[in-house]
Amino acid sequence: MAKKDYPYQPLKVDKLHSYPLAERNSKVAIKDFARPPQASQSFSRFLDSLPNILAAADFKALVAAIVQAHKMGKPIIFGMGAHVIKCGLNPIIIELMKRGIISALALNGAGIIHDFELAYAGQTSEEVATELGAGRFGMAKETGELINQAINQGVAEGLGLGEAVGKKLLELEPPYIEYSLPATAYRLNIPLCVHVAIGTDIIHFHPQADGAKIGQGSLRDFHLLASVVAHLDGGGVFLNIGSAVIIPEVFLKAVSLVRNLGHPLANFVTANMDFIRHYRPSQNVVSRPTKSGGKGYNLIGHHEIMLPLLATAIIDELADTP
Repeated sequence: MAKKDYPYQPLKVDKLHSYPLAERNSKVAIKDFARPPQASQSFSRFLDSLPNILAAADFKALVAAIVQAHKMGKPIIFGMGAHVIKCGLNPIIIELMKRGIISALALNGAGIIHDFELAYAGQTSEEVATELGAGRFGMAKETGELINQAINQGVAEGLGLGEAVGKKLLELEPPYIEYSLPATAYRLNIPLCVHVAIGTDIIHFHPQADGAKIGQGSLRDFHLLASVVAHLDGGGVFLNIGSAVIIPEVFLKAVSLVRNLGHPLANFVTANMDFIRHYRPSQNVVSRPTKSGGKGYNLIGHHEIMLPLLATAIIDELADTP
């Protein structure tokens, strides 16, 4: 069969222009490689041994940013979904609060529910599928009555939701109160803000729920969070850990409000930490707020591994630096 006579012929490459490999900019170099682990090495040496590539480099950069923010007296805000609490991480967060590393916390409505149940009963997280079929899901008496009571009383006194629940827990003195984020925040005078979507939480269908007070308390907490966000300028850090929608949306609106009111807000660091990558955290935490100056990081991994690693790295770095 005769050769096809195409209108195009293969390119001749004999006159290709090349240059020395040493002159090329490369993204990976041996100097950035990991170092083999050593027996009984310190955590700081372990951290230094990680490769300065991709997520490992971002993790070390985030640790450095948090350490620097702490030294400068800039806010370090932890925004969290309730799953972080259910992963057993309250002791880690409380330790960071006690050390003055966390300046403020932002939770969704489920956060105070799981936290309250842990403080009150030492357990939380019911079997939804099983209880839903029987119409029992979310019907725990103490959870519905006492949290709504805390909100109704606290908001009437001029408190936000987080402060109201923390105050109530200290009054009740439940057996596991040392594991409570709102109680610890109240005792340490750290803002803990709760951002609620009406109808998303089991306490909302209990008869003690007062929509007006829930909304009023949550709005107070939004304004309180915005006041902390206003001080992120010039080196503060905001972390969104495990919230796919509520906290990223709240943070973006707080950023917009702060800038509209004339507060400078640039050159700060944000990070999203979750076990999968979601649209809103990537846009509303990592990308959009830092376009005017700053840096955002996405770190993907399970909370029960990533958060203890982050906390240990921060504490270790602070201990090693003057």
